[in-house]
Amino acid sequence: MTPEYLKQANGYQFQFYRALCKQSGHVGPLHRCSFYGDKAAGKRLGDMMAMGSSKPWPDALEAATGQREMDATAILEYFAPLKVWLDEQNKGQTVGWKAD
Repeated sequence: MTPEYLKQANGYQFQFYRALCKQSGHVGPLHRCSFYGDKAAGKRLGDMMAMGSSKPWPDALEAATGQREMDATAILEYFAPLKVWLDEQNKGQTVGWKAD
């Protein structure tokens, strides 16, 4: 596995997670979502996985998320509360390194 593949897989993971949360009817911050036991979300995931390699990957992605391309906004949405907290913690702080 190449490092590029692993980066893409991580992006798809959050995209799938957000789609399954929406399918389950989750309302609220994405990081608080659990679709455990939700039959509709499980069916959506199962239907995608059942395609295996018989279909092109954009078809599987679309079946699970409704999108045919990677969308990294799910990562930003998931970690948005952490970013808000970090921004507050780092307010007035110098960020980075000094070049000597």
